[in-house]
Amino acid sequence: MGEYTSIDVADGNFRAYLARPTSAANGKAIVVIQEIFGINDDMRATCDHFAQHGFTAICPDLYWRQQPNVELTDKSDAEWQKALALYQAFDVDAGVGDLDATIQFTRRLDGITSGVGTVGYCLGGLLAFLTAVRTNAEAAVSYYGVGIDKHLGEAATFTTPLLMHIAEEDEFVPPEARARIVAALSDKPNVEIYTYPGCMHAFARNQGVHYVADAAERANARTLSFFQAMP
Repeated sequence: MGEYTSIDVADGNFRAYLARPTSAANGKAIVVIQEIFGINDDMRATCDHFAQHGFTAICPDLYWRQQPNVELTDKSDAEWQKALALYQAFDVDAGVGDLDATIQFTRRLDGITSGVGTVGYCLGGLLAFLTAVRTNAEAAVSYYGVGIDKHLGEAATFTTPLLMHIAEEDEFVPPEARARIVAALSDKPNVEIYTYPGCMHAFARNQGVHYVADAAERANARTLSFFQAMP
């Protein structure tokens, strides 16, 4: 359904998967932020899903400085080890810069007349949170973000609407970290937080090992409504 495009930044360029609306276009766009596995079938399917609901959706390759065109799954130990090595070497600040460039690139696409939001999963969940506090995105959605508790100091004054989906049994986010996140953000009027009992990390990963259909459907419906309300 989609196609690949290229985005230029000061130190090079990277590709991004771009899915254009397949139903009545609403003039809005969503930057889809990868997990640790690169732009794989899951990320492309996520972009295509948003396109089916009238959004332009784009997923940039955030590993391009390390290894361009990474495409892994959660189905084998070898792929997990490769993904974890890339994740551990990933420069978060550079990644946020690439996402900012993607947001500005997306604003210039034909047909974009309203807001540009971000949605991220796992590593992307952290990065979506950081786009809310560091960029001019109109809205952000974080699915089971890893490491958000280390950046809560940046969240003192941000006003970007933020929707968070937190897995209550997330093996990559300890209970004390989840508690700090909820305590720091739950009283902010621009933040909505939903927790999902019994769910492990990546409960909404399409065809993922820990996919939980009812929780994923509830989270995705909330996300869709959230972006439909985006100015």
